[in-house]
Amino acid sequence: MSLPTFSVIVPSYNYASVLEGCVTSVLDQEGVDVRVLVVDDCSPDHTEEVGRALAERDDRVEFHRNATNLGLIGTANVGLDWAEGEFSLLLSADDLLTPGALARAAEVMRRHPRVGLVYGHAPYWNDRGPLPRMTGRWTGTRLWAGRDWARTVCHAAQNCISSPEAVVRTSVQRAVGGYDPVCHHASDLNMWLRIAAVSDVAYIRGAPQAIYRIHADSMFRSDQSPLRDLRERRKAFDSFFDSGAEALPDAGALQELAGRALAREAVWCASRAVDRDLVGSPEGFPLDEFVDFALDVYPDATSLPQWRGLQLRRRIGAGRSGWFPPFLATGAAHRLRGNLARARWSRMGV
Repeated sequence: MSLPTFSVIVPSYNYASVLEGCVTSVLDQEGVDVRVLVVDDCSPDHTEEVGRALAERDDRVEFHRNATNLGLIGTANVGLDWAEGEFSLLLSADDLLTPGALARAAEVMRRHPRVGLVYGHAPYWNDRGPLPRMTGRWTGTRLWAGRDWARTVCHAAQNCISSPEAVVRTSVQRAVGGYDPVCHHASDLNMWLRIAAVSDVAYIRGAPQAIYRIHADSMFRSDQSPLRDLRERRKAFDSFFDSGAEALPDAGALQELAGRALAREAVWCASRAVDRDLVGSPEGFPLDEFVDFALDVYPDATSLPQWRGLQLRRRIGAGRSGWFPPFLATGAAHRLRGNLARARWSRMGV
């Protein structure tokens, strides 16, 4: 068979210092035919100089500079319009692919024609420390019917894909369209749900597929507050159910499932703020806003166990509730569930 073809879009804004490393991690992929488009979103640094040099050095690289600053979503959509390969990948200029990542994704998709999205583990790398090991053994592949994967994501209301490890079948990408500008901070979550609504999803176990770099200017380090994060995830789900979930017969039930999960998380955040006596602190924790969010996203929030726990905490009193033995146990159980969820995510993808 012919080599699988990949269109890799590398958006860059002020990432001149890391752009070459990112592009090199793509060009070094073996067993695939890659084309790279570097899209410079009017960076004031030397991104244009580096990008043009990369394109001159290797004819597999193209460079494009936006006429005006379009932001991340607009820049990503410029790249998606360009993509012509069998498979597509949006790779931020500060992230890296691991050796063999594209060949593994292509093998899964060619074996399973209904799969429209393949992802794997993407270790986080704080670039003040050493680079994580980029090797590992591919131990298997987890396949989901798209609707089942979407249900799992709605149940947790979390984004289980960091982004650089996500490879999409380009025909499926064309079918669902570009990134939704309404979902600024959770546009990728919205995209994965839209893809799952029309195709199956696969997770590569064992071998890491990408390295997600954490640094002072990365989105991971943005000033996103817990409440803003909840609101952004809600936008992603609402947009999906408004215009991307038509193929799912149980879309209404899934939307309620996501709303319940978001409300549960909001009420838990409020409860922990009461335990830590943050409500009246100089930080000014907006407890009422969390409560209002929970009631708005899930009108039956008052039936949640977390809601009853919050009311009891408020009666006991801020700060004092954190020493109440049942709540000490609840906090420990919550941390344990979080640790187990992270371990499952690393192993199973959700």
